Amino acid sequence: MPCPLPRLVMGAFLLSLAAGAAMPASAQGQVTVYCSILEEQCREGAAMFEKSTGIKVAMVRKSTGEVYAQVKAEANNPRGDVWWGGPGEPHLQAAAEGLLDEYKSPRLPELHDWAQRHAQQSGFRTNAIYLGALGLGYNSEILKKRGVAAPTCWADLLDPKFRDEVQIADPSSSGTAYVFLATTVQRLGEEKGFDFLKSLHKNISQYTKSGIAPVKATALGETAVGIAFIHDMLTQKLQGAPIETVAPCEGTGYETGSVSIIKGGRNPDAARKFVDFTLSPAAQDINVKLKINSIPSNKASQLSPDAPKFSEIKLIDYDTPRWGAPVERSRLLRKFDTDVKTLPR
Repeated sequence: MPCPLPRLVMGAFLLSLAAGAAMPASAQGQVTVYCSILEEQCREGAAMFEKSTGIKVAMVRKSTGEVYAQVKAEANNPRGDVWWGGPGEPHLQAAAEGLLDEYKSPRLPELHDWAQRHAQQSGFRTNAIYLGALGLGYNSEILKKRGVAAPTCWADLLDPKFRDEVQIADPSSSGTAYVFLATTVQRLGEEKGFDFLKSLHKNISQYTKSGIAPVKATALGETAVGIAFIHDMLTQKLQGAPIETVAPCEGTGYETGSVSIIKGGRNPDAARKFVDFTLSPAAQDINVKLKINSIPSNKASQLSPDAPKFSEIKLIDYDTPRWGAPVERSRLLRKFDTDVKTLPR
C-alpha cells in the first residue's frame, strides 16, 4: 500500500529521490523506470532485467500518486521511460490524458482475460500485471491488550474504540487509498459514502504518503488497524508479524496493478522490452520468491499457495475504467480533500 523508502542503486546508477528525478538515460541500452510496487520487487526485477538483456536500469521507487504527478509534470520533457506497478486508475487517467504510449505487447495473448480487457480499455496504453483485493489488517497483539474485538466489516472501523487506531494513506498520493475511496463511493453511493469517510476520519491517526506505510505500521504495532491490500498484509504476516487479515463483510474493491510506457521517453525500445519482461512469468514469479501474494496476470506465472482466494472474498463489481477516468478521479480527490481531510478529529 510513512517512512520514505531509501534510494535504490541499480547497476551504475545513483538514484536521486530527493529531487524526484532519475538520472537521464539517453544512451542506448538504458531505461529509467518509476516503480510503484514494493521496493524489494523493484530491486529484484531490475537486477533480473539487467542480467537477461544487458540494459542498465535506473529505478526510482515512489507511490502511485507521486509517479502520476511526476509523469504529468514532466510531460514536456519526460525523464522516465516506464511506470511499473500501482493500481490501474492513475495509469488509466494518465492514458486518457495522453501521457502514455500505446503498446501491444506480444505477451498479451499469454495473459488472463481480465488483464487483456484492462489493456483494451486503455487503448493499449497500459497493461495489467496483477490483481489485489482491498481489505484490513489488524495487529492481534494490540487488540488483545486493549480488549477490543477484531473488525470484520468496514462499518466496525467507525466504532469509537478505534479512535486514533486506524491508518490509511492519502488518496491523492496513494493508489491504494484511492481504491478505498472509490470502493466506498461505489459501495454506498456518493452521499452515504462520504458520510462514512467523514465518520471514519475521526478514527484515523494518520494519512500516510505511501499505501504500504499502514501495512508496515500495523506490523510494527504503531497502529492497530491498517487499510491496504490483503496480499501486502499477508506478506508481513508470513514474515512473522502479528497481523491478521480481513476481507470486509460488506464486500470490497480491488486493484488491477499496471505497467505503462511513458510517452516521449528517451528509450522507447528499451521501455517496450521492459514491459514485455514485466508481463513474463519470470518477472511475475518474483512475487512467489519474495512471498508477495497478489494474483499474477500471466497464465503461466506461479500463484503463491498463501495468496488470497478470490472465490472466498466478497468482491463488488469494481468499475476500474470509471474511477480511472480523469474527470471522475480528479473530482473525487478534490472532494475528499475539501470535505474530509479538512475536518477536525
